[in-house]
Amino acid sequence: MCGRYTLRTPVDTLAEQFDLDEYPSSLTASYNIAPTQEVATVVEEDDKRKFEMFHWGLIPSWAKDPQIGNRMINARAETVHEKPSFRSAFKDRRCLILADGFYEWQKTDNGKQPFYIHMKDGSPFAFAGLWETWKNGEELRSCAIITTDANDLMNEIHHRMPVVLHPENYGVWLDPDFDEKDPLKDLLKPFPSEEMEAYMVSRRVNKPSNNEPSVVEPAA
Repeated sequence: MCGRYTLRTPVDTLAEQFDLDEYPSSLTASYNIAPTQEVATVVEEDDKRKFEMFHWGLIPSWAKDPQIGNRMINARAETVHEKPSFRSAFKDRRCLILADGFYEWQKTDNGKQPFYIHMKDGSPFAFAGLWETWKNGEELRSCAIITTDANDLMNEIHHRMPVVLHPENYGVWLDPDFDEKDPLKDLLKPFPSEEMEAYMVSRRVNKPSNNEPSVVEPAA
């Protein structure tokens, strides 16, 4: 699964890397992004790539209670195309969820040990995401991160990992007019281990309120 991540990269760098047509003048660095928070995403609308802030925890348009989103922070790659909560978004409303690292917890005899996983070169990347619009007087846009089997690096920590998309696939993933199931599913693969690294961090990251640079530092 993916339940916590970071985004510290300056917005100008994000705009360049993700070829954004519209984006804010600034973005606050986040070291401990958690479900139900507003998260940075990219969508394609009106032939433009736009930066949007979405609620993390997908709320289907047909939901009666928006609290359902608290249970839908992730969608499994194996079933995302058929689950009622996700299949419509998979077909028509896909997004990039921007990050530069994520956390996962390894079970140990002394409890769960958090690890921080990121690209070796420190570059930002994009999770494969889905989004929906829920309306009840006002409009709320929400999203979920797709997960897949762990790569060799992640398998030492946890059996699942978020889908990290290759940059050459951003275009087809964002294209709202492309809805061919099999080519889209083929993008939902584990990211190559050799491009990533992981290290232990403090259990302080367990609390979302601990949102400062120290939480990404290697554990002593």
